[in-house]
Amino acid sequence: MPKRDDLEYKALHFIVNIGSQGILQSNLWRKLGASSREGSRIALKLENKGLIKREKELFGSRWTYRLYPKRLPASINSIIECPCLMCPNDARCGAWGTISPNECKRLTEWILSLTLGEAGSSGES
Repeated sequence: MPKRDDLEYKALHFIVNIGSQGILQSNLWRKLGASSREGSRIALKLENKGLIKREKELFGSRWTYRLYPKRLPASINSIIECPCLMCPNDARCGAWGTISPNECKRLTEWILSLTLGEAGSSGES
C-alpha cells in the first residue's frame, strides 16, 4: 500500500491538473487506488493545509464532495498578450523612470481588457 504522503501528493497533483471543474472525491480515490476512508482523510488534510476546497454535492442519490484546487499553476497563456513583452520602451521603463508602467496606456488597456473579460465570463455558466 502506498504511503499517505505519496497519495497526498498524487491527489493534489491530480486535483490541480483537473482544473476548475473539480473532481468528485469518490472518483479521485478510485483513480488513486485508495480506500474511501484513506481518501477522506487525505482530502481533509489537503483542505486544512489550504491547498484544496471541498464542496458538498448530491451525486446520484448520495452526498459526496467535489474537490477543487485553490490555486492553479501559472501558464504562459496568462501573459502572452501583455504589451510589455514586445514594448520598444522596455529598456527605459521602470517605476522611477521617465517611462513608467503606472502611466502606460497600452498596459492599462490590456489589464482592463482582462478584467472585463473575466467579469463577462463569470456571468456565463
